[in-house]
Amino acid sequence: MRERNSAIAIHNPSSRWGHRITCLMGICLLISVAGCSGDRSILDPAGPAARDVRLIWWVMLSFATVVLLGVTAVWLYAFRPRSVERTAAQERRIARRWIIGGGLVLPVASITALLMFGVPAGQRMLPLPLSEPPEVIEVIGHQWWWEVRYPGAEGGEVVTANQLVMPAGEPVDFHVSGADVIHAFWVPRLGGKIDMLPGRVNKIRLEADEPAVFGAQCAELCGVGHAHMHLYVEAVPRDEFDAWLMARQETELSEAATQASTHDGAREAFMTHCASCHEVAGVSQGRVGPNLSDVGSRTMLGAGAMPMEEGAISQWLQNHQTLKPGNKMPAHDDIDTDTLDALGAWLETLSP
Repeated sequence: MRERNSAIAIHNPSSRWGHRITCLMGICLLISVAGCSGDRSILDPAGPAARDVRLIWWVMLSFATVVLLGVTAVWLYAFRPRSVERTAAQERRIARRWIIGGGLVLPVASITALLMFGVPAGQRMLPLPLSEPPEVIEVIGHQWWWEVRYPGAEGGEVVTANQLVMPAGEPVDFHVSGADVIHAFWVPRLGGKIDMLPGRVNKIRLEADEPAVFGAQCAELCGVGHAHMHLYVEAVPRDEFDAWLMARQETELSEAATQASTHDGAREAFMTHCASCHEVAGVSQGRVGPNLSDVGSRTMLGAGAMPMEEGAISQWLQNHQTLKPGNKMPAHDDIDTDTLDALGAWLETLSP
């Protein structure tokens, strides 16, 4: 009898499907908790917009789980043995109920519930008028780096690249656009993403609860370097933010770029090979590549390709097509290693 019961269990379709469903739910659970922490986790919000996004995520997950369990239960119920055969009229009546309930009522109820949560959350991220105008930061996506502009700086516009510093504890309006293809600006712990379109400025309002460092990422496939298009985001107190802007005013950066006579050869090499694409305040006005006026103070090179440390810029100049394939900077095969080392050493001194 025991062997017969075992054979029945082995050949029972419901038993096999139940085991598969259990495994699938376990896998889904592991996937769902894999992104619960880290500097790019939507489940660890650090601002009001991100908390709204997290709430919507949990509501959608809960609702989807209920629907999945309900559909699975109905599916298994449909496999049960029938003791009484139904007539054609009964079958049609049951089919109509499923079409109306599952095909009309359930989708309408689901979409209505999600809109009730989603619309207010999206509205709170819109740059609606405030009693006091918020700070405005412009972010422009390039293949594959970030241009960041501060048009409201008191001493004149400040421009940097691949780093974004913002005041903490107050709303900030981000005006985003694309320089070449469609990109997307996304700081997961601060709020939802917004597309960066060439020829159009989109706006989103984000706020950081307190000073912290956040990871950001381009969230729209934009080419072979998309996965390596990271943005360093730091929220600081208002007084530190103002000091950060003041330190990057063009007059101060101009002095830092020209004062050291020991780097004369490196500056000449820069003017020959780099100045037509890159800007260094007081030295060049290139607009094609990232602004390098304060490159020595940044935490990353190549939009996250490698950390900034002593000798890092020289390594980047020599191996940038290996570190970030497809970037628009030409290979420097025509420049000797000593010149690249000197050029990197000079650029590392460009720090407010």
